[in-house]
Amino acid sequence: MSAKRDSLAEDVSIISSGVKIDGNLQSEGNVRIDGKVNGNVFVNGNLTIGDLSEITGEIKAKNVTMSGKVQGRITTLEKLKLEPKAKLTGDLVTKFLVIEEGAFFEGVSQMNNGNPEIKTNE
Repeated sequence: MSAKRDSLAEDVSIISSGVKIDGNLQSEGNVRIDGKVNGNVFVNGNLTIGDLSEITGEIKAKNVTMSGKVQGRITTLEKLKLEPKAKLTGDLVTKFLVIEEGAFFEGVSQMNNGNPEIKTNE
């Protein structure tokens, strides 16, 4: 059973740019979003938010690399990286925060040195 868990950690689910989701998204593995999500996103792996993506809702993941638009709260276990095209309107909680030149962030940031659990059944 551990072989199945290891393969899940390396798999990447992709939400393409033409896809719109109205509702919550949950994944045990890694996810890349290039489309639109109107709902909460809970990922136990890494989350990549592409240039053309738009997310409205709460996000929880191990690591988040963001270059699209997010309106809502982001919580990561480890690192949040806002790339130059990123636009985050909402609060964030993370252990490590990287904001590259050109990124937009409006909200409250909280650095968390503990390990909050990512609960996908909220």
